[in-house]
Amino acid sequence: MSPPGSDGTAARRLSTTAVVLGLSAAPFLLGPYAIGTLSRILVFALLAISVNLLTGLTGLPTLGQSAYFGVGAYTAAIVATRLTDVGAFQLLIAAGVSALVAAVTGWLAVRARGVVFLMLTLAIGEIVYSAAVNWKSLTNGTDGVSGIPPVVPLPGMPALELDGLVYLYVLTVFLALFAAVSRLGSTPFALALRGIRDNERRMSAIGYPTRRYALAAYCGAGALAGVAGGLWVSVQRFVSPGDAGFEIAALALLAVVIGGSGSLWGACAGAALVWLTRDYLGHLEVVAGRGPLLLGVFFVIAVYALPRGLAGVRLPARLIRRRTA
Repeated sequence: MSPPGSDGTAARRLSTTAVVLGLSAAPFLLGPYAIGTLSRILVFALLAISVNLLTGLTGLPTLGQSAYFGVGAYTAAIVATRLTDVGAFQLLIAAGVSALVAAVTGWLAVRARGVVFLMLTLAIGEIVYSAAVNWKSLTNGTDGVSGIPPVVPLPGMPALELDGLVYLYVLTVFLALFAAVSRLGSTPFALALRGIRDNERRMSAIGYPTRRYALAAYCGAGALAGVAGGLWVSVQRFVSPGDAGFEIAALALLAVVIGGSGSLWGACAGAALVWLTRDYLGHLEVVAGRGPLLLGVFFVIAVYALPRGLAGVRLPARLIRRRTA
């Protein structure tokens, strides 16, 4: 007889292995357009994970992660065009600059909660968007930064010219960061963040510096969004103010809500659903360009039919036993 919970654990491991193998085999099975779409979904999923760190783990719903995504994208673009085409350096510098900007702006934001925090993050996003439009000497304004060379993953490696190779580079970074965030979930730091989410007054009463913990989570989420922005530059080889705009922030928060707040897998599944709805289903002739309408319908369904999001959907126990038998 299997120990309690072993069937579910085995099923999760089997599902994880199948997903990783499927993603790894994608460049050998799909065409360039599909591979490019998958690369963008992985980048957007990484941004959704950064939103989930604040919204799901810490209880701070945010509309400002596109700011740090944009900061990371512009930083990586500037590093690529003026300093080096090595992707590792681009991502590290993008993460550092985004975390620094998050520390400066988050010092004020984490003093608020609820709707006030949401509005502050929205304002931060609009400030960064305005800076991207008006700081033309650095960002080239609405024309954006183009002419970005192909990324070189590590010093001494060749530049990645093919879409499939760029995808594998993005996938490698995504899996590494997904694993790191997954391990974070079982640490005392993550438990403290959950305590802040559930009852901040009690956490403060027993001696936890809740604002410091919230600010640390805010900076970590900003750094993760910055890495996503750096990967976005490697895929697109172009960055514009729209990448730091409200639409990206709203879609990332929507992905977390639809996927299931607090779940890493849910955030990724929600990101894939949102991106495919916007860029694929929304352009089908039957829909006639009504992608936002479809997203609204999915959001309503998720709120009423799936209060825990896609992550709350559970397979029947009988089916799990068959899969793990």
